[in-house]
Amino acid sequence: MYRVVKKKQLVSAPCIVLLEVEAPAVAAKVEPGQFVMVRMDEQSERIPLTVADFDREKGTITIVIQDVGYSSAMINSMEEGSFFLDFVGPLGVPTEIENYGTVVCIGGGLGVAPVYPIARALKEAGNTLISVIGARSEDILILEDEMRAISDELVIATDDGTKGVKGFVTNGLEQILAQGTKIDAIWAIGPVVMMRSVANFTRPLGIKTIVSMNPIMVDGTGMCGACRLSVGNETKFACVDGPEFDGHLVDFDLAMKRLSFYKDEEERAKISKDCDCGKGGQH
Repeated sequence: MYRVVKKKQLVSAPCIVLLEVEAPAVAAKVEPGQFVMVRMDEQSERIPLTVADFDREKGTITIVIQDVGYSSAMINSMEEGSFFLDFVGPLGVPTEIENYGTVVCIGGGLGVAPVYPIARALKEAGNTLISVIGARSEDILILEDEMRAISDELVIATDDGTKGVKGFVTNGLEQILAQGTKIDAIWAIGPVVMMRSVANFTRPLGIKTIVSMNPIMVDGTGMCGACRLSVGNETKFACVDGPEFDGHLVDFDLAMKRLSFYKDEEERAKISKDCDCGKGGQH
């Protein structure tokens, strides 16, 4: 059993929660860019969550979850002292950390959480680190202080202009390039539509752009094929070949289509989770 040792609500609406989980075996091996598969109890589904931080000495893994469906809502309701039944990892291929020169790490929305350990590792490897974080508005921007502390420069973008650049993270990236900064590599993590926009923006500029894909997964070990993607016209599995891929080669349109496969079922699960049948939404 994997105990929740810390809970912190980062944003109230939409509900975004940070959980620090006791998982010493995972913490001993995990590297930036990897993920875990978690399951609350016997009745829960397995879902992939990218690691937002880790502490090898304490033996803990930090995850950040937004309430977007039945399972994420149930996880966000967990309190300190409660337990996950399964907490499997580390899974996936770690980020290739080396001294590239000047790198930009972009986090959109919840993507700020998984980009944080990558950005920190890149900084520790000797890179000049420029970070761009974005959200719809200032009140739902997460981990600003943490990203600022590790960055040589931090650019903030909000859709409504309540903080930083008014617009999207691509507008923040455009501001950096307008200063004449030479960028050697970019990591972009966030909603698929955001990563697609970044990749489309950097493609004609020839800037290496890595994205982290988080499609629907079942087992997380390459056996089921549910997380398949088209990358450079080849089929890849996000769980064992990724989650990071060359953003200029990913078929984002196909990825977005596959992500929408179970939206109707998810909506029904969200509606039924508050029913009085005693099954907690598990119909």
